[in-house]
Amino acid sequence: MALTKLERRARIKRRIRKIVSGTASKPRLSVFRSNKEIYAQLVDDVNGVTLASVASRDIKASSKSEASAAVGKEIAEKAIKVGVETVAFDRNGYLYHGRVKVLAEAAREAGLKF
Repeated sequence: MALTKLERRARIKRRIRKIVSGTASKPRLSVFRSNKEIYAQLVDDVNGVTLASVASRDIKASSKSEASAAVGKEIAEKAIKVGVETVAFDRNGYLYHGRVKVLAEAAREAGLKF
């Protein structure tokens, strides 16, 4: 029997999280995408602390892609303010395509390295 979309994403997410982990010096940039919004947060998995977070619901944009780019830029600015330059990108089981890719590229352009 075929997996549902949620089961497939959960399986991919577990596979990614075996490899990707965040520390204080190199936190994990976790992306969550819903149908309407996109969220990004910097997580220190060793201490169990969220260092910074940004949601697209706080940003005014005309399209979902523009909102994703704005979230990427904002999370990069917050990361630099906290003192973080490099992160481990966690796509959270989503394909590196569309809004997830736009967010990642905007974060790279704003100064994050991953």
